[in-house]
Amino acid sequence: MTPLLTIVVLVLVAIAIWQMTKIFELSQIRASNSQVASETDNKYNGYLMFAFLIFLYGITIFSFWKYSKVLLPEAASEHGGGYDSLMALSFVIIFIVQTLTQFLLHYFAYKYRGDRERKALFYADNDRLEFIWTIIPVIVLAGLILWGLYAWTNIMDINDEDDPLTIELYAQQFNWTARYAGNDNVLGDANVRMIDIDNANILGLDNADPNAADDIIVKELHLPVGRKVNFKMRSQDVLHSAYMPHFRAQMNCVPGMITQFSFTPTITTAEMRQNPDVVDKVKRINGIRAEKAAQGLDNSDPWEFDYILLCNKICGKSHYNMQMKIIVETEEEYNAWIASQQTFGKSMASAQ
Repeated sequence: MTPLLTIVVLVLVAIAIWQMTKIFELSQIRASNSQVASETDNKYNGYLMFAFLIFLYGITIFSFWKYSKVLLPEAASEHGGGYDSLMALSFVIIFIVQTLTQFLLHYFAYKYRGDRERKALFYADNDRLEFIWTIIPVIVLAGLILWGLYAWTNIMDINDEDDPLTIELYAQQFNWTARYAGNDNVLGDANVRMIDIDNANILGLDNADPNAADDIIVKELHLPVGRKVNFKMRSQDVLHSAYMPHFRAQMNCVPGMITQFSFTPTITTAEMRQNPDVVDKVKRINGIRAEKAAQGLDNSDPWEFDYILLCNKICGKSHYNMQMKIIVETEEEYNAWIASQQTFGKSMASAQ
């Protein structure tokens, strides 16, 4: 809150200074009311454009130095590496083009500022130059688009090959529920109209569907490392978005339809906790929390890294709290955990 108040105060002070400057200008008796820029105006504007160019580069370098540490660690999914490579190349191209074009824009504004002694040169057109600055962007953008389509096709390769694990992610204001397909790896039919909270049927599963009996409903997502997972996604109320940043995965959850996403986790939670970037992040966050604890403030307990499922749509007033913990573990650990969970059939029998 303090940084926000500081920014607001600075903005208000700047507005006040600007208004005072305008009042001062209006109060002066001018010898001339001409709106034509003078030599002094042109000189100052040229210097300011060049100064802003230096500021622009300076703030860019500062941002990389200051905030690179808050970026996500390496991708923890099979497709994540290709996704990150495409994104990195896009950023490199954007920064190179931005650096060159902004330099030319501001430098020429400075170098060729208004001067009565300088005569403007009328340059009608140049077909060769126009061809060059048209064809280069076309080739670069076409390459990025084709690579993007190839990456998208691979990422959205949702099928039942390689014995994928089938899991449903059920979104509602403001929490997530996961449903595993059980031993048959087939999710039972479900409909929001069949939700019966009193009988523990919180997802609206169809009791008459035999595939639903062995389904397992949980509030914590466990995934076996190295095994493909097919996610089926539903929403009970409004548009949500299942966002798993560490796996570079995101898919909208739309009321009235089932959306899908698939990926293979490649790094267990325990392994990711040993990642140097994650270790450094945990150290920094716990340093901040230790300072809060010394001041007696809330939310100051030590933090430990976990994968997380978030909602990436602003779905209501408690949107920020819509999270689910994800644990990636070995096949043996996953099998032991899933075996300890109660099936939907057993939970319905015990509720009656």
